[in-house]
Amino acid sequence: MAAAAARGAVSGILRRWAPRALPLSALPARCVGHGPAPAPLRAPLWAPRPLGGNRPQTAAPSVLSSVTPLLPSILQQPARTLTYYGLRKGKRKSVKAVVKRFLRLHNGLWVRRKAGYKKKLWKKSASQKKRLREFVLCNRTQCKLLDKMTTSFWKRRNWYVDYPYQKYQDRTNLQV
Repeated sequence: MAAAAARGAVSGILRRWAPRALPLSALPARCVGHGPAPAPLRAPLWAPRPLGGNRPQTAAPSVLSSVTPLLPSILQQPARTLTYYGLRKGKRKSVKAVVKRFLRLHNGLWVRRKAGYKKKLWKKSASQKKRLREFVLCNRTQCKLLDKMTTSFWKRRNWYVDYPYQKYQDRTNLQV
C-alpha cells in the first residue's frame, strides 16, 4: 500500500519534469553512452497552457476589449422584482423598502409620496412644495409588482380610529 502511494508520488514528480528531459533523450547515442539511441519519451498528458487559453497570440489586448463584457451589467437599471423567502420554513417575506415607502389601500391601489418631497426645501417655491406634498397613485403594473413583493399581512384591512386615509379606501368613481 505504501509502495503504491510512493510510486504514485514519484511518477507525479517525474511527469512534471518529463518535458524538460525530452530534449536530452533526443541526443545521439554516442554522446550519451553505448548502444542504440533510446526512444524519445512520449508527450506528457498534461502541459501548461498560456494564460490566454486557446486564443491566438495577438498584440496586447486593449482596455476597451476587456471592459466591454462588463458594460451591460453596469448600464442596466436594477429591477426590484424579487420576492424573498425565509430559510427556516420557506415562506415568502415582504420587502422592507416597499412597506416603508408605500401605503396599500383597501381597494388594492398603492399610494406613494412624490420623489424629493423632503429634499432641499429652502430653494423650492411654495407652489412646488405644495405639488411635492401630494400623493401619487401607482398604476396597474406597479400595484401588481408591489402585491408580489409583500405578504398577505400588509394586504388585510385595518380599522383605525380617526384614520386620515379612510375616505380614500373605497374606490368610487375612480378609473385606473
